[in-house]
This record gives sequence, C-alpha cells and structure tokens, in this order.
Amino acid sequence: MHLHKITLHNFKNYQEAEFTFSGKINCFVGNNGVGKTNLLDAIHYLSFCKSYFNPSDAQNIRHDADFFAIHGSYYRQNDTSEQLQCIQKRNQRKRFLYNKKEYERLADHIGRFPLVMVSPSDRDLINDGSELRRRYIDSVISQFDKLYLDDLINYNKALFQRNVLLKSFAERRTFDADTLEIWSTQMIVLGSKLFQRRRDFLREFAPLFQHYYRFISGSKEQVDLIYQSQLLDGPFSDLMNQALERDRAALFSTTGIHKDDLEFLMDGYPVKRYGSQGQQKSFVIAIKLAQFEYTRKINGFKPILLLDDIFDKLDDHRVQQLITLVSENSFGQVFITGTQEEHIRQIFEPLAIEHRIFRISGE
Repeated sequence: MHLHKITLHNFKNYQEAEFTFSGKINCFVGNNGVGKTNLLDAIHYLSFCKSYFNPSDAQNIRHDADFFAIHGSYYRQNDTSEQLQCIQKRNQRKRFLYNKKEYERLADHIGRFPLVMVSPSDRDLINDGSELRRRYIDSVISQFDKLYLDDLINYNKALFQRNVLLKSFAERRTFDADTLEIWSTQMIVLGSKLFQRRRDFLREFAPLFQHYYRFISGSKEQVDLIYQSQLLDGPFSDLMNQALERDRAALFSTTGIHKDDLEFLMDGYPVKRYGSQGQQKSFVIAIKLAQFEYTRKINGFKPILLLDDIFDKLDDHRVQQLITLVSENSFGQVFITGTQEEHIRQIFEPLAIEHRIFRISGE
C-alpha cells in the first residue's frame, strides 16, 4: 500500500497544493517554517482522521478560510485505487469519506491505512507524564484491535461515572455502595481485559524495540521497556476493594489500568535522567520502528512511515544506519523532512534506491 497523490485545500499554510509521490522514499526539503511538517500532518490525517500535533481540527484551517480539505489517492498491491477525503468546515462536524462513502464512526477507519509517525515531539514520551505513554500503547493496539478500542472507551466511561459518584457522595455526605458497585464492576471486567491485552502486546513489542535500538546505536547501550501496572500485584477486584476508603478520601478512583505506565531504561537507568539528546531520540525512533514492524506483522502489509526532522540530534553514524534500514525491502513508502537538500542527496546517492525530493518553499 502507498499514497500516490495528495491534494490540499486551505490546510494550515497551504492554500492549494498537489503532490504525486514515489512508492518508496519521498523527501521534503526547505527552510524551517515553510510547511514540510504540515505535509506530513496531512498524510497523518488521512490515516487517523486527526492531526498528529493539534487536537483542534478548526485550528488547522488556513487563516480567513471557511474550511480545509485533504484528498488522498492510494494504491494497494493489486493496483486497486482507493480514495480518501477529509473535510472540515468551521463550526461543523468533520466529514471523512472512503471511496466517496462517509463514515458514520471515524473509529471504523482507524487501521485501514496504517501509518507510523516519528517526530521531534516524540521525546515527550520520555519526558512527559504517564498519560501520554498510556495513550501511545492504546493507539498502537487500537489500530488493529477494534474490541480493545471499544473496551477502552467503555472503561473510561465507567471510570468517569465512578469518579462523579465519589465526589457526589462527599458533597452530600452520603454513601451508596450498591450504586458504586455497578461502575466498579464494569471497571474490573473491562480493566482486566485491557491489562491482559497491554501485557501481551508489550511482551512482543519490547524485543522488537531492543532489536532496532541495537541497530541504530551499534549496540552501544542496553535498553528496556518495563510495564508498570497495579494489576501486576493481584486481581483487579481485590485491589479495588482494598482501595475503597482511599478512593472515598481522594474523591477519585486511585486504582486501575488508568494508572499504568512504561519505564524506559538505558543500561539499567532511567533514560529521562541519564540519556543524552541523541540517545533519547534514538530511543523513541526505535520505539516507532518497533511499532512499524509489529503493525506490519499483524496486518500483513507495510505501513507508511513518516520521519520528521530526523537528522537533528543524531550523529552521522546513526543517521546512516537509520536511512539504510528504512531503504530495505522490509519497509515500504517513507516520507522524510529535512532542511539540507545536498545532505539528503549525499545520503541517498550511494544507496541506489528509488526516491523523490520535493523542494518546499511555503509560497
């Protein structure tokens, strides 16, 4: 599967633009601020119905315009063409169409056109709080497991209702154990399934991540991902019962899979504290390449790979290792942004691989 053509109308800094791509490597080069990353974000929209960077769709509409539209034409391995359209008008709901038929639920589109994005902002996975790491795990699994996504949505609804009740009890100075039990039971049933799915996923994912980190770094450091969950200490039902008085005092649910986290280690120490900028960037790139490989194995075909500002903070050896890797047959269509056209040409010239370079001026 690859993206053959994309057309933009009033998307971010693009008033009108159309690009026809190579099925292998595509490089967007130009100065900072001209819209290279915006192009990657438009491609991301077509796979996930949303921006990678901005949760507000309306803010992605070009200034003074009434709407934005993104049109994409894809080819599968059998050369069948598939069309996607994303249309967002101001103060209206977003419309997303597959072969001219509009989705009733955007969630039904997720996973149909798999994609992996690598961005400088991914270092937030290391440096920000646990919620971002949970969201990352959930986003990967949800691409190919619709039941997981439904269970996660329903778990979060039950969690919200249970927290509302706990606050209400404190405000009214009452307590209704039976009503609270309704939502507790839903959290226990759904959370136990989500926990098992996350644990199974990370058991398969961690070795892939370690493999790619060794390749990029030249085996200079040993890295690991450690799954942290309260449910590792015992059945969710027991933990929920033990936490009841604590929950009543805190006015929210203190126990559950909504507290899960990932610990990132390098040579046994937290990469957040002891990893250099280059090591941290290599760490998150390896995570995303593991995501690519995992998704490829599940779906049976190669996702699209987006590499934004990939050369920053990496030494020449790691850059060369990464480009050599994504040029191999195990990877499909790749999009890369950079500021130095000559540097990119020097990297790809000895590889003799199909590639196309687009100069982006922002005009």
